[in-house]
Amino acid sequence: MTDLLTGPDTVAQERRLVTELPGPRSRELAARRAGAVTSAVGSVLPVYVERGSGGVVVDVDGNSFIDLGSGIAVTNVGHASPEVVAAVQAQVAAFTHTCFMVGPYEGYVAVAEELNRLTPGDHEKRSALFNTGAEAVENAVKVARVATGRSAVVVFDHAYHGRTNLTMALTAKNMPYKHGFGPFAGEVYRVPMSYPFRDEAGMTGEQAAARAFDLIETQIGAANVAAVLIEPIQGEGGFVVPAPGFLPALTDWCRRSGAVFIADEVQTGFCRTGAWFASEHEQVVPDLIATAKGIAGGMPLAGVTGRAELMDAVHTGGLGGTYGGNPVACAAALATIRTMREHDLNAAARAIEATMLPRLHALAERTGVVGDVRGRGAMLAVELVEPGTTKPDAALTNAISKACHAEGVITLTAGTHSNVLRFLPPLVIGQDLLTEGLDVLDAVFDAHAGK
Repeated sequence: MTDLLTGPDTVAQERRLVTELPGPRSRELAARRAGAVTSAVGSVLPVYVERGSGGVVVDVDGNSFIDLGSGIAVTNVGHASPEVVAAVQAQVAAFTHTCFMVGPYEGYVAVAEELNRLTPGDHEKRSALFNTGAEAVENAVKVARVATGRSAVVVFDHAYHGRTNLTMALTAKNMPYKHGFGPFAGEVYRVPMSYPFRDEAGMTGEQAAARAFDLIETQIGAANVAAVLIEPIQGEGGFVVPAPGFLPALTDWCRRSGAVFIADEVQTGFCRTGAWFASEHEQVVPDLIATAKGIAGGMPLAGVTGRAELMDAVHTGGLGGTYGGNPVACAAALATIRTMREHDLNAAARAIEATMLPRLHALAERTGVVGDVRGRGAMLAVELVEPGTTKPDAALTNAISKACHAEGVITLTAGTHSNVLRFLPPLVIGQDLLTEGLDVLDAVFDAHAGK
């Protein structure tokens, strides 16, 4: 996919370590940070980034890293995508802000039109734009509550939906996302997720859904449920892919009960899983869909798209925000979507899966510390366990991830038990670069597994 990386300032697509890590300039910045930035904000890498292009990130000391994280599934079109850069530059020169609620502009409307076209289903849709995934999820819940006149929201074990008060309530994991921040918003109810690796052997998606329905109907009451909210593939929860049939069963239950089915596609959307949206893999059509991350090539933008009668049920002025649908972010989104379409990044994601899955399965067979390999497209993960058990091994996961960083490969961890190593490479990453990243991963596992 090197045709996406052209331009006078393109960074060489290579891994190159020229100093110790962190290097001297990164250490200087870390010292400044300690005196200026709250310690409550953490960072995965010990280095400070200066620039990036395609599948590579370069730090302030000149070290080049293979990026298998994409800023948590954001830079799907690669770092500094030329089309996105050009669109942002042109928009900045025109105007940077009016607030759509004050002086509207075409970019917002054009992004809404694209979302209405791209999201699953051929029904009439409407969209609203925001800044972050958490905002999108929170506003989707607002829409569902107004449209149904109900208050209860059903979410799932291992879910992650954001860091606002409501979305912390929706999120399952305590540390670091919820600890000490309560009390949280009410009328949120959690039920079991379909988690094939940890469910009873042979449990089908339909059976896992029935388990959830029993709790909903007996402990909440179907008539009280405004929305069922789920990530089609869980993100921070460990890239959990529900068993086939689970998601369709949930949508069917929502139709029968009058609840709104909300798909949180913040991490899974925009070609990440080999389809525009992960819901498409089982032909699921959400009533509302929340998007962000990969939508705008790194600019802050999010959206809620859904059935027109639901979205229009909210009173005028009920949705919005000062920066929601910022014109620069909208320009970036239009360029990002155009790049994805013109270069078929869904096919690119599937090609990444075809390269990575066999390597990850071989790794699992060789090392004995990988309990599960899972994911779709360029959203893949391995769950690490103590050999011969299903007991999570968070310490090994952390050690392997840090060792990859030391070798110039950016990896991320996830999971309720912090024992999942997840991979989110830019969809434009070159084959040679991806293969080299996997070679490093193999070597790190060989050095650490069993220790």
